[in-house]
Amino acid sequence: MNSGHATGRWKDMKGPNEDELLVIRVECHAGYRGEETPRVLVLGDRRIEVAAVVDRWLAPDHRYFKLQDAAGDSYIVRHDVHSGLWEMTVYQQGPRPARAR
Repeated sequence: MNSGHATGRWKDMKGPNEDELLVIRVECHAGYRGEETPRVLVLGDRRIEVAAVVDRWLAPDHRYFKLQDAAGDSYIVRHDVHSGLWEMTVYQQGPRPARAR
């Protein structure tokens, strides 16, 4: 049964070198404890406003964030605590209305 919506699969994000993740620029807001929270993802000349921080977790060398934009697309990004580098690890397109035939 077709509900009229298409949901994308999670897609691994690779940079120019297949061994590396896609490096991105992130604009953050510092919370009351000084922790930076992503508010805007910058991919080339495209700015993606973060509508929601869905989840966050820590790994030994990275801080991870699962983010969602206003269109419902989801992104998992990570911040390298040593280098300060931000990388996009995976992307999933949110539901889109089915096209009229």
